[in-house]
Amino acid sequence: MSDLFWLTDEQMERLRPFFPKSHGKPRVDDRCVLSGIIFVNRNGMRWRDAPREYGPHKTLYNRWKRWGDMGIFMRMMDGLSAAKAEPQTVMIDATYLKAHRTASGLRLKRGYRPPDRTH
Repeated sequence: MSDLFWLTDEQMERLRPFFPKSHGKPRVDDRCVLSGIIFVNRNGMRWRDAPREYGPHKTLYNRWKRWGDMGIFMRMMDGLSAAKAEPQTVMIDATYLKAHRTASGLRLKRGYRPPDRTH
């Protein structure tokens, strides 16, 4: 798949101070997992549909959930916005809409007439 997203060496160096310390067993490659998390969120995919090049989808989800609960992503955003970076427009969209499966299937019952509102 040629349209995969990969963080550059420079981007990883800027993000590295925000990663939590690894305790015990070494973690799966942070670049691979973080690139996969960004790819899944950017494309609005299910974790299960993440390309295999990023590693197991369960690892992507677990890291996203754990780091989100620990506030790692918020610290990354705060730290990057406070750093003296080149001025540019940065937009983050956290929109998430989900409709119930019956939301589009509302049908009027046969013989139903709306109430007369003339009075």
